[in-house]
Amino acid sequence: MQRFILALDLKNDEALIAEYERYHEKIPLEIEKSIRDAGVLREDIYRVGNRLVMVLETTDAFSLQKKSKMDAENPHVQAWEKLMLQFQQALPQAKEGEKWLLMNQIFEL
Repeated sequence: MQRFILALDLKNDEALIAEYERYHEKIPLEIEKSIRDAGVLREDIYRVGNRLVMVLETTDAFSLQKKSKMDAENPHVQAWEKLMLQFQQALPQAKEGEKWLLMNQIFEL
């Protein structure tokens, strides 16, 4: 099993944040299927203020590049991503077009 930690910001607007959370109370089945088909065993998203942290636990065969390619070819995922874009803003250090950024582990006990 592999674990990936990613970060993203939401627009700093309480109403938008609440709406974003409502969308995540029950995601569309097509989106859940695409996540699972990519090899994600568990996905958790945490929030503090407008900062999101996503924890992915995946199969050993999982790769972020493969998932990105699968997402780009899936019209359901593209529609979901377009919908979510109205709530999200890139981290300051993100390159053009980047959203979720992979975090580097700096400590383990």
